[in-house]
Amino acid sequence: MGFAAKPGTHIDINSIKTIMESSTITIKVKLDEDKIPQQIEWNAKGTTAHDTQQAKAMMLAFWDGTEKTALRIDLWTKEMMIDEMADFFYQSLITMADTYNRATHHEELTNEMKEFAKTFYQKFREKHLK
Repeated sequence: MGFAAKPGTHIDINSIKTIMESSTITIKVKLDEDKIPQQIEWNAKGTTAHDTQQAKAMMLAFWDGTEKTALRIDLWTKEMMIDEMADFFYQSLITMADTYNRATHHEELTNEMKEFAKTFYQKFREKHLK
């Protein structure tokens, strides 16, 4: 953070504060008697998703930098149809490729990831239409 003051102006360093924003994301999963997700609800305070949202599936991943491993939570409800799952995976793969590109600027690998996603979806459609 930088600032400029007029010569001779007194600035109280103790009064300068860095404001950090934060958001709380809440995920609630209602399980049936067999511990299978029946309902997935989520919201994020301080965002446009402040109101509770419904979802049929979710994927959540964390990177453990110490262990160099991905920690994942993948859940879906019984109402999630196979064609919805294929759409969900296709869109997830495409957005993961976009995220990878923003982080690395590796266009060639990004394009390969997107091509895989398209091939995956085409093969699903062919299999599903039989």
